[in-house]
Amino acid sequence: MSRSVVVDPPPPVPPDDRRRRRSEPPPPGGSEPHRWRTLFSYLLGLLLVLVGGFFAVVAYRMVSTGEDFTTSVEKSVPVFVPPPATVFGKERIYVMLLGIDFNTDDKGMQYSKGARSDTIMVAGLDFPSKAVKLISVLRDTEAIVAGRDTKINEAYSTGGVKLSDQVIGDLLGLPKNEKGTTFDRYIVVNANGLKDFVNAIGGIEVPVTEAMDYDDNWGHLHIHFKPGLQHMNGEQAMGYSRFRHDACSDLCRTQRQQQIIHITMAKLKSQKLNDLLHIGSLIGALNKNIMTNLTFDEEKSLAWHFRDVNLADVKAETLKYVDTKQTAGGEVVIPDAAQKTQLVAALLGTYGNVTPPPATAIAAVKPSTVHVVVQNGSGISGLAGAVSTKLEKLGYIVDAVQNADTFGYDTTQIRTATSVPNVGERVRADLGVTTAAVAPATDATPGPRSLVTVIIGRDYAAARAVAVPTSSLAPAH
Repeated sequence: MSRSVVVDPPPPVPPDDRRRRRSEPPPPGGSEPHRWRTLFSYLLGLLLVLVGGFFAVVAYRMVSTGEDFTTSVEKSVPVFVPPPATVFGKERIYVMLLGIDFNTDDKGMQYSKGARSDTIMVAGLDFPSKAVKLISVLRDTEAIVAGRDTKINEAYSTGGVKLSDQVIGDLLGLPKNEKGTTFDRYIVVNANGLKDFVNAIGGIEVPVTEAMDYDDNWGHLHIHFKPGLQHMNGEQAMGYSRFRHDACSDLCRTQRQQQIIHITMAKLKSQKLNDLLHIGSLIGALNKNIMTNLTFDEEKSLAWHFRDVNLADVKAETLKYVDTKQTAGGEVVIPDAAQKTQLVAALLGTYGNVTPPPATAIAAVKPSTVHVVVQNGSGISGLAGAVSTKLEKLGYIVDAVQNADTFGYDTTQIRTATSVPNVGERVRADLGVTTAAVAPATDATPGPRSLVTVIIGRDYAAARAVAVPTSSLAPAH
């Protein structure tokens, strides 16, 4: 069988330009934005989208019929709400979440033109497990934006949602979906998202662990808290989450942001937005502060499916950095490549509290029954051919060796398109790459659905460099 050589991958297909259902922020341009940001408004914006469509219907019934909340919910939900796996045509979706900031003019007035995405996160929503995984990317992370080495948050101000999809996907080495985009959907939240959301649910109770005193008149930021349990309105919660003038700076700020997220989600679950005042305010916050390409039917399906999500199944991580350097766009942080590989593997891998299959079940899979397409996603010449040869020696049937859609894959991916259990785990064990992500095949996976597609990432080369054994399991022919 002839082996393909590494060639330049085809240019990426522009992301799907679906009809936007919220007011789109003004086009890029304008002055340098003031450097304040709400690093967690992305998740609150996602919650707004998930619950907004459903509760709008409930609120209408409560106003028009005088029914209580529980009765309105029971009568508002159709007998059968299509599950999200049916609505989206897949069991998991990946969402790009961006929080954009306001700029400040020379008179101190705020405007959104030319805003950067100072909040950047990707989310995996897994429908079978009702679990959510999120990866936060620091705004100063190094990235190539329109051919320029600069900060990743410039992607949105330069090219909006489309360029952000491409740049963030390339940074993380994520696969393209069936429409040629990295992410299935996007949500953009403006800087008022957190403030309006917290006000809409009546504020939150936050345990403050240290005294906080900071004023920034230009940035409209005033933070004054004493240690102890504090009731916070939207403005106060936004200030609390933005505070960074303590011993651990950004690390402590990130911890406070995650704290606010969990407190807010816990209140949503416990109170269920069960009065008209909060419902009306919530819908208003949704309309003012969110831009998304989720449709109403998608929102309704997601809201109903995740209505009882377990907070323990919402996992949030931050991509850390190992160094800094100066670029044309200013000082950037260089992401931790090893951690990035682990985070992406988890994002693409198994969700929920799933017990790994026993070694005997994995060993029972017969390589001689498995057809494989091997793709080079690393950009390292000859790597796909080497993997193909290895798999053939172990008894697998290699149907094709080719290049992946991009050479930006840091994490090896094993996409299974068979109902036979543990096939992906067997291939991963035989490759000897524990970081490889096993996931169901998508519509973008080439070839017949009976194939297993192995996209070789740079982690395979790293694993091979430390003398990973030829196989962790004996072939079972």
